[in-house]
Amino acid sequence: MQPVFLRAVAEGGKVLRRCQFAVASARALGVRVAFTEQVPQKLGATDPALLGLAEAPEVHPKSTFSALATGSQVAAKGVKHLLICGVETPICVYQTAVDALRAGLEVTVLQDCVGARREADAGTCLEALARAGAFVLPSETVFYSILGAATHPSFRAYTELVKEYA
Repeated sequence: MQPVFLRAVAEGGKVLRRCQFAVASARALGVRVAFTEQVPQKLGATDPALLGLAEAPEVHPKSTFSALATGSQVAAKGVKHLLICGVETPICVYQTAVDALRAGLEVTVLQDCVGARREADAGTCLEALARAGAFVLPSETVFYSILGAATHPSFRAYTELVKEYA
């Protein structure tokens, strides 16, 4: 979610806003958040507003397209299920999801939190990921599933986030 990429993808501002919603939702529900940055010394850092939503953001610089190749040791940290946001869908999102599936992790791509320069390419890749076993779902669907019921202690706070980021 580096500004240089957000300017290049279709509706980059909308994708950023949905990613802000996802990060705020994850934080409110106690879901760990980590960021990767593609060659940040040349392409810049993650959007500061997005980083600001994560308490003590965990950021991994990378030169590979897959975030799992960063050495962040996802499996070693006990992660079993990845929720993926980001750009660019046909490159980094796709390769990260494929690597995670190969590693035996469950993968959900937050469909409204990804973007691409060419939307048709993104659609093709999201369909391929779904056929490969990844879940491709809207972020609200995923976070409401984590809540499970209106009786969840975070339900009210989460519904306020839904309204705020509508």
